Amino acid sequence: MTGARLRLVAWLVALAGFLTACIPVAGPQEDGGPAASASSAASVEAGPPEDASGGTALAAPPAPLEPATTPSPEPVPAQAPAPAPAPQPFALNLYREGDFVPQYTFDWCVAASIQMAHNLIDDTGGGTWADSTQQGQLWEMARARSSDSFNGANPFGWAQVLTESGMGPYRVVSIADYGEAVRTAARAIADTGRPVGLVMWSGRHAWVMSGFESLGDPRQFADFAVTGIRVLDPLYPYGSGQWGPSPVPNSMLTPGELATQFVVREPRRWSSSLPAGYLLVLPVAA
Repeated sequence: MTGARLRLVAWLVALAGFLTACIPVAGPQEDGGPAASASSAASVEAGPPEDASGGTALAAPPAPLEPATTPSPEPVPAQAPAPAPAPQPFALNLYREGDFVPQYTFDWCVAASIQMAHNLIDDTGGGTWADSTQQGQLWEMARARSSDSFNGANPFGWAQVLTESGMGPYRVVSIADYGEAVRTAARAIADTGRPVGLVMWSGRHAWVMSGFESLGDPRQFADFAVTGIRVLDPLYPYGSGQWGPSPVPNSMLTPGELATQFVVREPRRWSSSLPAGYLLVLPVAA
């Protein structure tokens, strides 16, 4: 290579280096916004990392989340139901001193029983029904409201006069079973606070049941048991040679003692649509 040619080559190389030095480097964008940083570019363009063997290393998947568990509550032992209350001795007596009235003739037992029922019910102090004239009037009223009664007063007339006199309502019932008849009478006294009429001597006589004693309150225990019966016999102190003596007013009789005089009504005694049974003149709710 000649000297002139060498000088030409040297000059071209120098010229190329000068031109390279004059090219501007990348600067701020023309719109004034910041340029993306190298780290940002790297994050966008970077691919998955390579493993040591030169292959692409895949990222391990995240571990699955364990479901949250709620501790089971401790089982609560079931409580045994409270035992039912046991029936307790119970007593109810409507009688007060002065309530008893004797019958003034051997026919007026129904009228005397009506007077005693009034006295047992009336606690206002408005006056005792005990007058013999009034007793005769009540007997006439009961007899006028009775039928087929051998010219006397029967249980239907008795119940009607009680009702019309402001002590009712009363109705006549016949119950075939003795124990159920006594329980029905006791339950009626407890429910109404009024006495019960007992048709005695197979339909020939009238008593008043003024109270009772029992095992269990009839208003709370359906299976209560009557242990005693309070009675008023208007024939006291005479009684009957056939049926026995009249108990002292406000006497407590056992069910067995009452059963000697409180017996099934004799069907031939008077006609009615009621079946044979133990007759009650029963107070009922208004």
